Amino acid sequence: MSTEVEETKKTTKKEKRLQYMKSPSFYRQGFKDVRPAVEKSMEEQFKSPLVDELKSNNFVIEKDGVTVHLAKDFGFCWGVERSIALAYEAVEHFPGKTVHITNELIHNPEVNDRLHDMNVQFIEKLGEGKKDFDKVGEGDVVILPAFGASFEEMSLLNSKNVDVVDTTCPWVSKVWNTVDNHQRKGLTSIIHGKYGHEETVATTSFCEDYICVKDMKEAEMVADYIVNGGDKDAFLKYFEKAVSKGFDPDTMLQKVGLANQTTMYKKETRAIGQLMQKAIIKKFGPVQAKDHYWEFDTICDATQERQDAIHELVENADSLDLDFILVVGGWDSSNTAHLLEIPQKAGIRSFHINKADCIGADNTITHRTIKGEIVTEKFLEDMDKVVLGVTSGASTPDKAVQDSLSQIFLLKKRYTKSIVEATSALETNEYNQKCGKRRLQNSRIAQS
Repeated sequence: MSTEVEETKKTTKKEKRLQYMKSPSFYRQGFKDVRPAVEKSMEEQFKSPLVDELKSNNFVIEKDGVTVHLAKDFGFCWGVERSIALAYEAVEHFPGKTVHITNELIHNPEVNDRLHDMNVQFIEKLGEGKKDFDKVGEGDVVILPAFGASFEEMSLLNSKNVDVVDTTCPWVSKVWNTVDNHQRKGLTSIIHGKYGHEETVATTSFCEDYICVKDMKEAEMVADYIVNGGDKDAFLKYFEKAVSKGFDPDTMLQKVGLANQTTMYKKETRAIGQLMQKAIIKKFGPVQAKDHYWEFDTICDATQERQDAIHELVENADSLDLDFILVVGGWDSSNTAHLLEIPQKAGIRSFHINKADCIGADNTITHRTIKGEIVTEKFLEDMDKVVLGVTSGASTPDKAVQDSLSQIFLLKKRYTKSIVEATSALETNEYNQKCGKRRLQNSRIAQS
């Protein structure tokens, strides 16, 4: 019995996850029998002739009096396209079966609406991180989204007689491998991420001891505690939803490793890493620091490339004479929200919309601020000249960008038409007035 307990202790969560993945009812490679049809469907749903034209024209176009500068890297990443393809293929490959998904596939309304239309059942959230899996029946199909699923959810599904289609982005799995290394080395995982975000929820489920920091302010609180200690109760109260059960900062911040949610702002993650290194060196000295701190970059390439591209737009905003920058992507999308932060922090007028309908025919725009508020305000300030930069998050199809730009083109055309009609009406009125005066003069002459 004691030997069995020891063997159980030696099996890590990663090892158990790999065991689940070896099941013949666990799918990660998709389904070739339906792939051609799915590829055609995705092209029809997501392809954009306008975006293709922008890319072939050095990422700039002038249309209907509007000049558009497209960021050099934008939109769908490989991981998102892969996730969508796997989910669509699963629906087609298992006709007649009930298909569930544990969360939104990605943070994009069009894609998730399409899954609803395909009769995919979204597992109900019950609050406090719990979900209603009771509706998942024997023989059903369950899709794991691009963000991944928690260890507990994977364990539950492994115990059921269901087919599991895992669309988890490989970059997310890379983070899970990193936190697994942390626990093997006896480290507490410091995760730069939002503790309530689906990806971070999944990542923390593979940790033993962890604390999540969402920004530099919270990272500074942790670094200060590492160096100086502090009010333990106040510290735990502040981070109560962002730490592992039984977390003790006095003992668990002695040896730490850094990981991050893949969609976070990379420059901030690097700055947090430098902050933690300095704190550890200050606490333990430069010689012992290597035994107390471990770091591995887990920001995905696509996130970094899109951030670099909007940085380029921001740096050239004056020379391009940009009126504003439009960021298109789901309002729940972390990587899209971080794209907005870049022009906002540079003082450039910018808007984050989740779909084209956010741009109203009355020249208003409904958008998400960096504080997470949804507000509506006047949109185009100078209708005579409209020059904009545009980008989109890694979970945003090109078609969403095209639809959003089309709304702007339409606004400009309506304005131009109204100016022409107003000018024509004014000219007609002036002409009628002149004609009236001439008739009156002629009448007076005739009477005399």
